[in-house]
Amino acid sequence: VQLQASGGGLVQAGGSLRLSCAASGRTNSRHAMGWFRQAPGKEREFVAAISWGGGSTYYADSVKGRFTISRDNAKNTVNLQMNSLKPEDTAVYYCAAGSSTIITTMKERYRYWGQGTQVTVSS
Repeated sequence: VQLQASGGGLVQAGGSLRLSCAASGRTNSRHAMGWFRQAPGKEREFVAAISWGGGSTYYADSVKGRFTISRDNAKNTVNLQMNSLKPEDTAVYYCAAGSSTIITTMKERYRYWGQGTQVTVSS
């Protein structure tokens, strides 16, 4: 499975961005999907995840209520709607496909990774 993330950019605090992740390759296999982010000098951290069917979602406390993850299996895409952005949301955002259909926050359980898209939030 190949993943291509897009939609990053520069936005002012309080603004919104919508990230997209397009999957190609073995898209008939079933994967939970997640978004992670990595700020300079920090570890890659979990942001949000969605089960294969889309019925279950999970968010990091730092983004809960501001970010929404969704997926369209017919189009092989996963989106991350980010509202009320803060400077501390600045990072490279990565989409990832899990090893199973069940959501997890553990990056070690994600098998495929996209290349990342930069999100910069100015104060």
